[in-house]
Amino acid sequence: MKMKLKKFLAITMSAALAMTALTACGSKTDDSKSSDKKTAKVIEIDLTDEEYAFGVDKTQPDLLKEVNTFIADMNSDGTFEEICNHYFGDGEPVAVESATLDSSKDQLVVATNAAFEPFEYTKGENYYGIDMEIAKALADKLGKELVIQNMDFDAVCLSVGQQKCDIAMAGLTINEEREGYVTFTDSYYSASQRLIVPSNVTTFDDCKTADDVAAKLAETKSSDQIGVQQGTTGQYYIEGSEDWGFPGLPAKCVTYKSGSLAVQDMLNGNIQYVIIDAAPAAAITTAINAVQ
Repeated sequence: MKMKLKKFLAITMSAALAMTALTACGSKTDDSKSSDKKTAKVIEIDLTDEEYAFGVDKTQPDLLKEVNTFIADMNSDGTFEEICNHYFGDGEPVAVESATLDSSKDQLVVATNAAFEPFEYTKGENYYGIDMEIAKALADKLGKELVIQNMDFDAVCLSVGQQKCDIAMAGLTINEEREGYVTFTDSYYSASQRLIVPSNVTTFDDCKTADDVAAKLAETKSSDQIGVQQGTTGQYYIEGSEDWGFPGLPAKCVTYKSGSLAVQDMLNGNIQYVIIDAAPAAAITTAINAVQ
């Protein structure tokens, strides 16, 4: 299932790139105006190999069992594939509403950071994204009212560890540091980090593997800056981490509240590159390029 989704995402991205190329070739707009546009592109090479899971309150082992059963069921009955089709295929994203927190009610309280499209994001007062639709389906399965608590990414696992929320659902990569706050469920999605650069940058065009990209990044200087969403794997990749097996880069790591802010700052010329998860990288560049 996970391999199928990766292939599905790759095909979707390739189609989008092909359409972009066709549009560029057939455009009759003034070349000077087109050249003034600052856009971004994703280097389509996985820098890491990760697994997403949900983080459950350590004091709720029964909830952990129920969520693991739910993950297995949604993979076997097609629910997960259907939800992913809303974001990677021809389906339509489904709005998810959050109830108001009320200790007198039987509620499932979910901690998230809704700035990580296509896994969690907001439009108006509603939540959207793969994780949010899963959260709704899980709450319905458990017979509970869904409450979504939106917060900074680096507070998500902490809030569950402090028993303020029942479960963290925020595109979480499994790692030892986060296991200090939560108990991870079984994996539900295979992920990776990817590099975003300005479209006119050709430094990585000849790269074929993750090692090729890493070698180029290793040539950055201490005066260079690479942006990430705060607390995500990209930050560990740049700063270095023994737990993750990342040697780190010479460039300075600059953190942002969201990947979108990082990419926009890159296009404004304040940082050189951005590193973020593959699916959000595709969503962010598509959205930002559309309005440039």
